[in-house]
Amino acid sequence: MLTSSDSLKSRKELDAELGGAARAWLDEALAEAAHDAARAPAASGTPHPEASPYASPSWELRFAAAGRHCGQENADPVRSLLLVEARAPLSSVTRLYEQGTAAERRAVLLTLHLLDLGDTALPLIEDALRANDTRLVAAAVGPYAADHLDPHAWRHAVLKCLFTEVPVTAVARLDDRARGDAELARMLSDFAAERTAAGRPVPEDLRTVLALTAPADEGGHPAGPTAAPAAPAPTEES
Repeated sequence: MLTSSDSLKSRKELDAELGGAARAWLDEALAEAAHDAARAPAASGTPHPEASPYASPSWELRFAAAGRHCGQENADPVRSLLLVEARAPLSSVTRLYEQGTAAERRAVLLTLHLLDLGDTALPLIEDALRANDTRLVAAAVGPYAADHLDPHAWRHAVLKCLFTEVPVTAVARLDDRARGDAELARMLSDFAAERTAAGRPVPEDLRTVLALTAPADEGGHPAGPTAAPAAPAPTEES
């Protein structure tokens, strides 16, 4: 299942779906996260003076257990709520990502744009985009990537989606960032030509993104779509 940040359930929606025991568990987990956030020192990522540098906050243990207590279908939004309530610093976000399962990593990626991390969590996005797990790739191209990836890295993230057949609807702010991007148009055309030369179909999503790269006309309206290379005409030898 490919999950986007836009599809995460709210606390109100979760309360309506969870049973009594699960709601009680979530209440306790969020209270622990809020307590940890209230004790946080001014410098983000700095451990509490009385805390062991090797000890994880209790809410991080709850993060891993979210699926068991609230159901796997609710694990992403529950984990996201915990990260936000804890105002998770980079140290926690990195630890949860690096030590987590694929599902836990996805929840971290889906929540990055809701945390006050600036561009410091970009290494997590870059790691996810190197993976072949489509769930991680889809989560990695959300709002955080749209806000912080540089143009070169963002273009390659779009191509990664096409390579791995992740729907480009997962790419946050695709319209804005692709508009008038001549370099992205060139990369897409090259990719389409390679597919055509190999006798493989050109993904419809590629044509969609290629059309978005057309610059706006003088009136501010998008220009006509750029056509992807057509399949070569058959020859007598073929």
